[in-house]
Amino acid sequence: TDPLELQAVYDIMRATGNEWAESIPDVCRSRWHGIECLPDDDGGGALHVVSLSFGALSDDTAFPTCGSMNPVISEAVTKLPRLRSLFFYRCLDGNPQEIPRFLGELGSGLRNLVLRGNGHVGGIPEELGNLTGLEVLDLHGNDLSGAVPASLGRIRGLRSLDLSWNRLSGSVPSVDFPVIRVLDLNGNRFAGALPIRMLSSGDALLKVDLSGNEFSGGIHGLSALKNLILLDLSYNELVGALPESLSGLASLQALILAGNPMAGAALPETAFVGLSSLLVLVLSDMSLEGPIPRSIGELKTLRVLRLDGNRLNGSIPESFSALSRLSELRLDSCRLTGPIPFTGEMISRMGRKLRLENNLGLCYGGGGIEDDLMIADGIPRCDTLNGRPDVEIERLS
Repeated sequence: TDPLELQAVYDIMRATGNEWAESIPDVCRSRWHGIECLPDDDGGGALHVVSLSFGALSDDTAFPTCGSMNPVISEAVTKLPRLRSLFFYRCLDGNPQEIPRFLGELGSGLRNLVLRGNGHVGGIPEELGNLTGLEVLDLHGNDLSGAVPASLGRIRGLRSLDLSWNRLSGSVPSVDFPVIRVLDLNGNRFAGALPIRMLSSGDALLKVDLSGNEFSGGIHGLSALKNLILLDLSYNELVGALPESLSGLASLQALILAGNPMAGAALPETAFVGLSSLLVLVLSDMSLEGPIPRSIGELKTLRVLRLDGNRLNGSIPESFSALSRLSELRLDSCRLTGPIPFTGEMISRMGRKLRLENNLGLCYGGGGIEDDLMIADGIPRCDTLNGRPDVEIERLS
């Protein structure tokens, strides 16, 4: 190991309560979990530290833990000029501290910075924008507050940004990341409009999770995300109508919009046409009105469908009977009436994940359906309603 880097590693280990490392004469050749080294580019004999990891992810992945009473990230990390990855997981939560500004001195060589679940407080340092070579920035599960610095927009090669489960607030800065694949901001206090510039800066996005914030305004500007697999905008303050078409999201497998107060909005018949890969559609508790689009029944790959807690009326479309892969369906607490178009096999398959209670007048009729779960839970036969479409349906669970 390079002598200067060896001393830096000793300092870093000591600051995290791992004094035992000082008894190791060559940390690179000892091959302990949590340190990776590579030789000189010129083929010389010296080894250089390229990765440091702390925190036990699992019993099988035992990186050094932070054992002292007051563990800290030592400034000695700046003396590792070849460092490509720095990882701290639940290692500093016993001694909450701000993210050190000196991490910005690691420069363009650092590729991965993961400070996850460490209880970090304060804001995100502007100096992190100096890490222009970063591909992964993960600050999940801390206690960070304040706004996201616009300086992060200098990190043009960022592929994954995870700021979830903090107390960050304000508007998301108008920056773009041309090659970003994962954007996770869930569980914060972000407000204002959706960060459209960030979302539309490139077509590489695979996952967008902005749930559990205070974003407001409408849903728009998403049509170019042709590779997107997961879109979760649930439990914000989004209002207005749903887009007439989301067909540009051809790769989408999960669409979760629950808990946005779109009072009076209807589900456009064409909104979900073309989403041929969709597995999960969750539109619960949105105060949606009007009928259920027949086109939802044409989403043949659908496995989870939740439309509960809305003001949807009319009947369940006959096309739903063709949803042969459906394993969970929630239509409870709506205003639906008429016959239930499911076979006995579908009802048996979904079991207690089929929820139809608290509607105005659903009923069943024939086809062997009465031999399944429904009859035991008080769902009446259609031929016994005697023209009373407002029969209150008791809980089916």
